[in-house]
Amino acid sequence: MSEIAILLVVVALVVGARKLPELARNAGKASRILKAEAREMKAGDAPREPAATYTVKETRTAEDR
Repeated sequence: MSEIAILLVVVALVVGARKLPELARNAGKASRILKAEAREMKAGDAPREPAATYTVKETRTAEDR
């Protein structure tokens, strides 16, 4: 337990107190995503579609026209 406390103090000094809430929030989000994915894998569900899809917009130059 003392090792964890020392590690947290070192992280606080390195990262700074202003960034800790953001880091904790991101860690919580990552944990929830990991748990949800693990539950889906155990249930044997088919993989779901990604939440967002991205497309690349092609731009033309004067030479292409």
